[in-house]
Amino acid sequence: FPDQPTLERTSMNSWDDQKVRDALKKNGRNKVVVSGLWTEVCNTTFALCAMLEGGYEIYMVADASGGTSKDAHEYAMQRMVQAGAVPVTWQQVLLEWQRDWARKETYDDVMKIVKEHSGGYGMGVDYAYTMVHKAPQRTATKHESLAAVPAKT
Repeated sequence: FPDQPTLERTSMNSWDDQKVRDALKKNGRNKVVVSGLWTEVCNTTFALCAMLEGGYEIYMVADASGGTSKDAHEYAMQRMVQAGAVPVTWQQVLLEWQRDWARKETYDDVMKIVKEHSGGYGMGVDYAYTMVHKAPQRTATKHESLAAVPAKT
C-alpha cells in the first residue's frame, strides 16, 4: 500500500500506539488483516487487544507471518484463533480482494503476483488464460536445445 503513511512506533504491541488506533478508527472499517514479523509477539498482542478493546474482527495471515520457532508460530496462531481471530493465507486475502477476474483495474497486477508466487495455481491460471484466449503461454520461456549449445573443449 504505497500511498499509505508508515506509522513508526516503539512498542511491540502496535495497539498501544495511539496513532495506530486513530488510523484504524479513521479507516471506518471493522475488519483488520494482520501479518507481521513475529507471530507470538507483535501479531498476538495486537490481535488480542484489537479484538478485546477495539471490537475489531482480526484476519491473521498465517503464511505472511513467522515466529521465532515453528511451535511459537503455531501456538500463537492457536491462541488468536481461540480468542476469535480468523486464520487466512496471503492467497486467500489476495483473491478475496480481487473477487472477480472481470475487475480489470487490478487484474494484471494480481495475475503477476499469482504467477510468480502461487506455484501450481499460478501455472494453472496461466494455462486457463491460454486456453480461453487461444494465446501463447505467457510464463513459458524458450530454452535453447542442448544440441545448439557448443560443447566445452
